Amino acid sequence: MKAMGPGSVVLRAPRKTDAARVREIVDAARIFRADEVEVALEVFVDAVTAPGKDYFAVGAYDDGRLIGFACYGPTPCTLSTWDLYWIAVDPDVQRLGVGRRMMEACEKVIRGRNGQLIVIETASRPDYAATRAFYETLGYERAARISDYYAPGDDLVVFAKHFGSSMAEGGHHG
Repeated sequence: MKAMGPGSVVLRAPRKTDAARVREIVDAARIFRADEVEVALEVFVDAVTAPGKDYFAVGAYDDGRLIGFACYGPTPCTLSTWDLYWIAVDPDVQRLGVGRRMMEACEKVIRGRNGQLIVIETASRPDYAATRAFYETLGYERAARISDYYAPGDDLVVFAKHFGSSMAEGGHHG
């Protein structure tokens, strides 16, 4: 892949025709099981087929080629919580700020829709260490860990980022 120049990456709504490229990106990450790849594609297709119904998506493009995507949406049965369902960047262009720009775009939409909290679920496996560090760099805090969630020895690690103080404003659960 050619080197990206400053400002050459364009963020925009992806299209259904990008689904094959999404599969390439997710496969190239080499950390997702086959069933996870299928779920990523399903969420992506739902996000681009009916934007905002259940999911939203943002794509990062360099010279018209999809190099990263993120899918996110409001968490069902909550008033202001959102989930980041998927974010992936082509390994050839990782660590160049593409993921950060997509996360900033997601957060802007979420805040604009009165989102107060973003929740991200990820794995504890060693090959996810860079992913977990990425979230922490962006100000996400480790909020929970459930042992053996994905598989024996592969815990669920939950990250969260608050934009407001809903609990201080009288919010509650239960």
